[in-house]
Amino acid sequence: MSEEWFPAAWSGRTAVVIVSGEIDLTNAENLRDALLSTLNAGALGLVVDMSATTFIDSAGVTALVRASRRAAATEATVRLAVTAPGVLRVLNLVGIDQLIEVHPSVSAALASLPEQSTEPLS
Repeated sequence: MSEEWFPAAWSGRTAVVIVSGEIDLTNAENLRDALLSTLNAGALGLVVDMSATTFIDSAGVTALVRASRRAAATEATVRLAVTAPGVLRVLNLVGIDQLIEVHPSVSAALASLPEQSTEPLS
């Protein structure tokens, strides 16, 4: 179910998970599941495309933190692509921008990933 809400596009070992609309208590668990599933599937680079995200609450922030922790445990890299000022403000206020690099576009986030994330799955 979480993949239907938050689809992932793969290129090699890099995945972009699309997150649109509002992220709150009603769907944050699905977001967490989608991000963790992507990392469990072997992603070395994960870009969370939040360019169409209009709102995020503490439950959504927690989902991002959980994904970041899982990524660190598996030596994967997570980046966020965020454009909405309100979402950027929340991420800045809670300090998640100190934990996960935030970029203004998916292409900038992808360009910031380490080289190993472009290797094909074996």
